[in-house]
Amino acid sequence: MDRERTLAGGAVLLVGIALLGAAVAPGVLADPSDDGPIRPGHVNVVDAAVSTGDITGQHAELTLHTTLRHRGNPTENVSIRFRAVDTGSGLLVDETTTQVGSLHNGGEREVLGTLSVPREGGYRLGATVYRNNTRVDSFSREVRGVSALTPAYAESNVSFTEDAVLDPVSVSVVEATEDRTTLRLGGWLTADGPSDGADLSVTFIVRQAESNVVAARTTVDAAELREGRSEMATAEVSVPSEYNYYIDAVLIRDGVIIDTAPGVVNLDPTETIDANRTTQDVEFEAGDFAADDGEQRTEPDRRTEGGTVTETPGFGPVVAIVALLGAALLARWRR
Repeated sequence: MDRERTLAGGAVLLVGIALLGAAVAPGVLADPSDDGPIRPGHVNVVDAAVSTGDITGQHAELTLHTTLRHRGNPTENVSIRFRAVDTGSGLLVDETTTQVGSLHNGGEREVLGTLSVPREGGYRLGATVYRNNTRVDSFSREVRGVSALTPAYAESNVSFTEDAVLDPVSVSVVEATEDRTTLRLGGWLTADGPSDGADLSVTFIVRQAESNVVAARTTVDAAELREGRSEMATAEVSVPSEYNYYIDAVLIRDGVIIDTAPGVVNLDPTETIDANRTTQDVEFEAGDFAADDGEQRTEPDRRTEGGTVTETPGFGPVVAIVALLGAALLARWRR
């Protein structure tokens, strides 16, 4: 009998302690079906690519296409920080942060980040993935030769023809005199796609080889080309004879240089140049390249107020003075 009372008292005591604990700490007696706080799912980068955006004369936009993979429970407060670092100097050039938000149901999601960098050199593009402001993954990509990106205003389907046999700039002599030579210049143009020749022009610049002085310059409109066809833009210039010249053909669209091509012409019978030579040790006269106004110039006469100055050939005044001094010394010695 005493044993049964002891067991009953112990049971009552345990129930009392449990009730007291539940009153003091309600969380002690939790619902068995409650799993507690949900652990966020896993997020990481599985792929990244780089594309270009707006290209200007000074800057280029580089866009990172980042693919995130989500697994497990829902993940909230996900963000990505994108950075561009100059590979030469190591300096941070641009930075931006994209808020991704919440990820549910697994799968993948593409997130874009656009960075603006100077159009020169190379850059290391990186991204860091955060979950609740905690870093969970990162990646980087390196790009080089950003200066080769062509601005939209400089893009064209027309360019000078590149051929192993045919020179892009041709030169022929139309007329030659002792003082002047007339040249016919031609530049071969090829259209890689549909083109509008209304705003295209070719400027020919003729430079004297030894001095780099511009001897002639002329501009002609470029013909409208059909896709896949080639045409020649031609012009005539007059230059001083018996000199060698470099020819620069410049393709221009609406005031912007699209393409260039070199050429040479040898009019000096004693010297020759090619496209790789820039200087020659020969005589140059700048007067030959002055503007031709059709007037003949002669050396002015040396005159004084009283008329023309005459000079007597023979010894100069210094020799005469020395002779007088010598005669005086000789007379004194004889005395």
